[in-house]
Amino acid sequence: VAGGVDPFAGRRGAWHVLDHLSHLDDPVPLRLDSGYEAGDTVGVHYDAMLAKVIAWGPTREAAIRRLAAALTRARLHGPATNRELLVRSLEHPGFRTLAGLDTAFYTRHLDTLTRPAGDGRHAAVAAALADAAHTAARSRLGAGAWRNLRSEDPVRRYRADDGTEYEIRYRPGRNGWTLPGEGDPRVVSVTPDAVVLADSGEAGGVERRYEVGRAGGRVHVDGPHGGLSLAPVSRHPGTTARQAPGSLLAPMPGTVVRVADGLAEGSAVTVGQPLVWLEAMKMEHRILAPASGTLTALHAHPGRQVEVGALLAVVQEETA
Repeated sequence: VAGGVDPFAGRRGAWHVLDHLSHLDDPVPLRLDSGYEAGDTVGVHYDAMLAKVIAWGPTREAAIRRLAAALTRARLHGPATNRELLVRSLEHPGFRTLAGLDTAFYTRHLDTLTRPAGDGRHAAVAAALADAAHTAARSRLGAGAWRNLRSEDPVRRYRADDGTEYEIRYRPGRNGWTLPGEGDPRVVSVTPDAVVLADSGEAGGVERRYEVGRAGGRVHVDGPHGGLSLAPVSRHPGTTARQAPGSLLAPMPGTVVRVADGLAEGSAVTVGQPLVWLEAMKMEHRILAPASGTLTALHAHPGRQVEVGALLAVVQEETA
């Protein structure tokens, strides 16, 4: 059973760290084929598969279990990948039985397979504590920077790729780290690269380990339920220019293959109207008008290669 890990959603270039399946020295029948090593840059000029993991087992079920475990434990910090989709597919009952596996598998189950990670807040807690420990380790005060007279609790904020924002408050102290939020987990241990948390509501607390890495200005957390990439959110408003309302940005690196017939600056568009077709990862992606209004800028033209976040067009929404 083989699982190919592909990059997507434009996470490449600036994301230089790719920590390959470092656990592959385990005595299990696994093979890794890859043309990348940690620190390599994943470019935009090729449709690159980052790695292929192959698992062997005496039965199909055993091979699937080994492959799912290998991908779950992988540390892929840098480009966003389809690792979570692969793991959830392998663990889905419909995949494990040949009777439930056909070409319509994703048509039936894609919504379930792409749901947000169940422990997103725990992953954000791990990111905040590891970042705090990372900052303390680099400070002249060291990790023992605590106060007799406590002021406001430190806070760190993060945003996930699906737009979910997490605000994590914590308390560094002489005896370790605590979380003041109701229902927050108990902190077992903290280092800049790993955090162990325990569910506070369970007797004894089930401990879960979260590996934390940093690449491209983001924090990458690998936990028992998969990985989560988080962007730190500053407490202070940014001074960089913001995109105009109605800006249509490239969701991934690719090539503009088509612009709607007759489309030009000043054209009237309707909500949901396809404006630009972008080819990426062997698929065409339609860029739709977010609202009815007037096209005030058009930067896309057939043949243009665009980076993720490139401005393609601007639609000024009509007012009542």
